[in-house]
Amino acid sequence: MPTQKNPLDARHSLQILQMEPKGIPSNSSNQQLVSGDESDGYPSDSSPSPRPNTINIRVTRSQWVTVAILCFVNLINYMDRFTVAGVLEDIQKDFSVGDDKGGLLQTAFVISYMVFAPLFGYLGDRYSRRAIMAFGVFLWGLTTLLGSFMQSYNWFLLMRALVGIGEASYSTIAPTIISDLFVKDLRSKMLALFYFAIPVGSGLGYIVGSETAHFGGSWHWGLRVTPVLGAIAVLLILFVMVDPERGQAEGHTELHHTDYATDIKDLVNNRSFMWSTFGFTCVAFVAGALSWWGPIFILNGMQLQPGKENMKLADVSLTFGIITMLSGIVGVPLGATLAQKLRVNYPRADPLICAVGLLISAPLLFAASLTVTSNAILCYTLIFLGEVALNLNWSIVADILLYVVVPTRRSTAEAFQILLSHALGDAGSPYLIGLMSEYFKTILVPADVDVSGLTAENVTAAAGLINDVSHSVKFHSLQYALFTTNFVEIVGGLFFFLTALYIVADKRSADLAASDDMPEQGITNIFADEESVTTTHQRRNNLS
Repeated sequence: MPTQKNPLDARHSLQILQMEPKGIPSNSSNQQLVSGDESDGYPSDSSPSPRPNTINIRVTRSQWVTVAILCFVNLINYMDRFTVAGVLEDIQKDFSVGDDKGGLLQTAFVISYMVFAPLFGYLGDRYSRRAIMAFGVFLWGLTTLLGSFMQSYNWFLLMRALVGIGEASYSTIAPTIISDLFVKDLRSKMLALFYFAIPVGSGLGYIVGSETAHFGGSWHWGLRVTPVLGAIAVLLILFVMVDPERGQAEGHTELHHTDYATDIKDLVNNRSFMWSTFGFTCVAFVAGALSWWGPIFILNGMQLQPGKENMKLADVSLTFGIITMLSGIVGVPLGATLAQKLRVNYPRADPLICAVGLLISAPLLFAASLTVTSNAILCYTLIFLGEVALNLNWSIVADILLYVVVPTRRSTAEAFQILLSHALGDAGSPYLIGLMSEYFKTILVPADVDVSGLTAENVTAAAGLINDVSHSVKFHSLQYALFTTNFVEIVGGLFFFLTALYIVADKRSADLAASDDMPEQGITNIFADEESVTTTHQRRNNLS
């Protein structure tokens, strides 16, 4: 194909450099204009260079309000998830179930969450995100409230599964709205604020669940707080939140959708996306297991200390919740800040930070599990540091997804990541840990308890015989099961190292794909100087 002549003469170039409106459509972005030299602090092979011809416009009030609403909904979303964990011991006693069925409550929620995520991802890339999110928040609020009135385990399990459907609609879409409002470092900061709500909301869930249940005299009251907040969230989403055009912040509002099969094929072939998703799967596995079983594990360990035999779960849940919140307050913004600072000179910094965070977290949490029976302060300190390292990942993984995937596939990519990370991560980890704990009880049970004839296949029957087993057996069985999480963290670190090998090339491919799908005027509008425009035309000709 012959080389295309540069369509811009000197006069037209001067108009672009001076940002004159003649013949140039207005840019819908409220952020910096994207340059073809990729010197934007994001992964690039070339050294960063200053660009005087970029525009910075302050964040508007409507954008701030939208981010605040998304953060609020994310906060109560995770409050709802871990309210049950804060009163799990009471629920198990009320329904007379062991650790396996206690873990199944969270697993049922996550399974429905991940199964319906692809559906909402497909809808989120094509239809009104406002309506989909409002429906989802209404559904999970309603089913959470109904669950608080259930009198049987099976019905309560069903309600928790329905909660997952509602939350799937929100979680797949919310980050893409932020990506369509902001670009580059400002987007990273807003994502950090958004994901900051995850550990804080989780911590509040433990506190609200345990304290409200204590105040109301029943665990059922712990589940009746978030539905009220959810009703407020629905109104805010419908009447206040802004739903921007897809690709608006990057000036890519004219992008065309591809069919779903093409979207999935492209995501599977995106190596950075896949390896970072596998790494995030390990994060989800660990976070799911620790958040669900952490308070009970700590309680069992504390009760082995002299003078603390009568400690209650509410006391541990309160402390664990505060630690979870503080670790999020430190870890999430720390990860985002490190990424913004380091990626300027080290384009592969994002996945490397995630990898190092996991490799630091693993020995800290392992040490915490060994010290819980002897030194409470040291144990809580190690948990705090381990969770800080683990929380470095949240906003960075989301940012990686958004800059290696084109705007019209981002909801689908979010859904795909949710499906895979939860299917292999926290969908099974609470139940798996609970099942392993019940099995270890049959091995560690004292000799005076008859467990003859019981095998790994009928560990539920074994649990019925050893309900009166000593605190020592309960503690060590859960401890051995939780050791699994330390190994998974190491594997996750390796996945993020693999992500670092491909991050630069995949970021460039996403940028070129988005530019290639735009009309000629749209491309001209994105770039801030003639050299960048010429370079982009040359790239497109080479691709042709």
